[in-house]
Amino acid sequence: MFRFLLLWALLLFGARASLLNESRYVDDAKVLETLDIPPAFLHDRLFRELKINLTTSRRNHYLRMFKRGESYIPTLRAMIAESGIPQVFLFMAMAESHFDAHAKSSAKAVGLWQFMPETAKLYGLKIDRYIDERKDPVRATEAAIRFLKRLYGRFGKWYLAALAYNCGEGRVARAIRKAGSDDLRVLLDEKKKYLPKESRNYIRKIVSLALVANNAQLSFTPKEMRILRSADSERLMRVKVSGGETLEHIAKQIGMKAGALKVLNPQFSYGFTPPGKAAFINIPVSRLERFKLSYKPGRQKNMYLVHRVKRGETLSSIAYRYGISYKVILSFNKIRKGRIYPKQELVIPIPRGSIRKYEVKPGDTIYGIARRFGVAVATIKKRNALKSNIIHAGDKLVIPN
Repeated sequence: MFRFLLLWALLLFGARASLLNESRYVDDAKVLETLDIPPAFLHDRLFRELKINLTTSRRNHYLRMFKRGESYIPTLRAMIAESGIPQVFLFMAMAESHFDAHAKSSAKAVGLWQFMPETAKLYGLKIDRYIDERKDPVRATEAAIRFLKRLYGRFGKWYLAALAYNCGEGRVARAIRKAGSDDLRVLLDEKKKYLPKESRNYIRKIVSLALVANNAQLSFTPKEMRILRSADSERLMRVKVSGGETLEHIAKQIGMKAGALKVLNPQFSYGFTPPGKAAFINIPVSRLERFKLSYKPGRQKNMYLVHRVKRGETLSSIAYRYGISYKVILSFNKIRKGRIYPKQELVIPIPRGSIRKYEVKPGDTIYGIARRFGVAVATIKKRNALKSNIIHAGDKLVIPN
């Protein structure tokens, strides 16, 4: 009787396990379907190895990536869902940067989505001495979504869009022509090598990251699951603020710690917004009402600029240009022994409204600029150390008020 009961229990357990495995297979196949990948991919040997490693030898690495991205993941997830592209692409950012907004590759790709400078500018991301929007979790995600949609429009399958994102449209198009097929199993052939090894593993990596998350309760302890769920925090909102304003000042007005606000705004090269008429920052949605009630643009005494030292300049000449004491520059930039060098970047705190910075445009003359701002030509020349009236498009002039 005991043997009969034991056998019955084993058969029942086996049947339940079989049903559970079948259910997992169906769930995983549905995830693959969103990328236009056939269910047979689940049997790909290299993919299976990657997936197993993420729940064994690399489980701590997997958890660290989620922990690192907890400030950004809810925003990325919501933006991807609203855009209509597959939710799996959240894990493309994870594969690209490990959710590190400051990640930089040897090829000079930067940010959560690892944009190269040329591609970033093509999709409207600003890169200058004050800001690098490739690091902005909102702006970079907007650009990545547009890029992926365009790639999908060309290739017609989401897995091809992902491959093209990684190795380039031309490389994928050539691989399809050479293989005579756009079937994923054909393109990932390890002997024919139609695509680079990095790209062949890239799609496997994205899918393995996604499916481990899809079945996280099977691989992680309740304590570890809390780390994964910690990513379910607040979404970010973009709000308009004054240019040249410190994040510390803004954080104080909306009841946040300056360090926390800086984490949400890794795009700024310094602790202040780019000087100009306006700038945009990311804040948690829970701070939006307080921002609307409390934020007052331009209430700080000073605004901030960055000056790149030119050959022959001195601290005194730079200070005169901006109408401040050279001691302020020394103190603010923690310069020892008063030494500066060409191409060094100095943060210049100046009284708000005391000057404007103007970039010379094609066709501008120094006389026209002087008339526009109501300032004498001689004053502009003196404050900018100009030896003649000749100016060039792209020159940056300081215009005193």
